[in-house]
Amino acid sequence: MSSSICIHNATVLNGFTAMKNCAVYIKSNKIIDVFNERRFLKKTFEKDTVIIDAKGAYLTPGLIDTHIHGIKGYGVEDATEKSILKMSEALTEYGVTSFIPTLYTESKDKMLKSIKAIVSAMGKEKGARILGIHLEGPFISKDRLGVQKQEDVLSPDIAVFDEFLEAAQGHIINMTIAPEIKGMREFVLHALSKGIVLQAGHTNATYAQMIEAMQARIFHVTHLFNAMSRMHHRDPGVVGAVFIHPELSCEVIADGIHINPEIIKFLLTCKSLDKVVLVTDSLKPTKQTRKPLIANGEEVYLDKCFYRKSDNAIAGSALTMIDCVKNIVSYGFHLEQAIHMASTNPARIMKQEHLGIIAPGYDADLILLSEKLNVLYTIIKGKIYKKGKQLCV
Repeated sequence: MSSSICIHNATVLNGFTAMKNCAVYIKSNKIIDVFNERRFLKKTFEKDTVIIDAKGAYLTPGLIDTHIHGIKGYGVEDATEKSILKMSEALTEYGVTSFIPTLYTESKDKMLKSIKAIVSAMGKEKGARILGIHLEGPFISKDRLGVQKQEDVLSPDIAVFDEFLEAAQGHIINMTIAPEIKGMREFVLHALSKGIVLQAGHTNATYAQMIEAMQARIFHVTHLFNAMSRMHHRDPGVVGAVFIHPELSCEVIADGIHINPEIIKFLLTCKSLDKVVLVTDSLKPTKQTRKPLIANGEEVYLDKCFYRKSDNAIAGSALTMIDCVKNIVSYGFHLEQAIHMASTNPARIMKQEHLGIIAPGYDADLILLSEKLNVLYTIIKGKIYKKGKQLCV
């Protein structure tokens, strides 16, 4: 594999704006330079440099999924290194260059097993890189479970969290909690001291309790509108807090089911673009062809998103990140805005400052998109993937 790649004749979306007729030079997995086509034609490259003519296609930062449970029949719930690595391989087909495997609320022992499986897989990826771990629980509200199991929910417990932290070897990046639960404030301060990004989710918090959460430095919200207290004119709840307070950022599942597209448009009239993060919340059977479809140990069926077969409750999305981008564009937003929400924002909010922007010094995790926003190439750590398969160049 060549250590140098130059992609030229591209429309570069650097995370903020679009630049036509541009070239990006990559060496040793880093972006070395970004320059115009005239400079490319005059430039001399090392003998083994791979030259890719983008033919005007969009070159963007790689997509980053900060909330994903599984894909193509592989998932975090399997609690095996193999499943995590298979997720990594599958995600390249959909433009994802890095992701944060997300744990459901399960028994402590099962969560520990899943954490250890993720840590074991880190550094062995043959596709999208694993940034770390997202714990979606177990300190959540029993009133806002979604399809998670009540018997697995725990009260805030620093000792239990420290077991998770030790098993993760410092790789827990973000954690979804219900900030209103009794005893949570002491836990929050402990988790923050460990560098964890805390998210309010699966929560029945009142507006006043969300204000207290912000005072304790909880500034991110898990899958806005879903599994949380709704906006009411007498108590704005969690949803209202997001709309009212510019410092709060939030996840959005843009499948047209979890949130009506018109509400996403309304959200972005109220919030700055840099406060919205696109996520899939995709389940293990996403893009899986074989039956039955099982997620979190229960059978689900697909009707634009996944529903639990036993009671028709929404179980999670069947999205990919490139679907998110396409949907946002179909709602009337510019591609630059969609990429900002799918790459630049998650990188910044999750403290991955080396990702999400095309500029010298950043990691060369990139994707090349066609005019119809189909993924042509995915580039991760100097490796080139096409349709999910690594190319030998």
